[in-house]
Amino acid sequence: SDGSVRGSKREGYDGRDFLSFELKELGSKSFVAADDIAEISRSRWEDENVAERWENYLKHVCPEGLQKYIGYG
Repeated sequence: SDGSVRGSKREGYDGRDFLSFELKELGSKSFVAADDIAEISRSRWEDENVAERWENYLKHVCPEGLQKYIGYG
């Protein structure tokens, strides 16, 4: 492994997709809105730097938690 992290986080409600966040190689990150209503939230979240918080979760919090629980196995 080269140490790079890729991942995604998805949000939904009432069984429907709403927004997803994609973290790709080379630091690329983006929100994808499922519909016009989600587009409003996507725009707001980009303005409020929500992507940085989700990126931190996917790069640090989630892998650290996985390593912890793998150690219990």
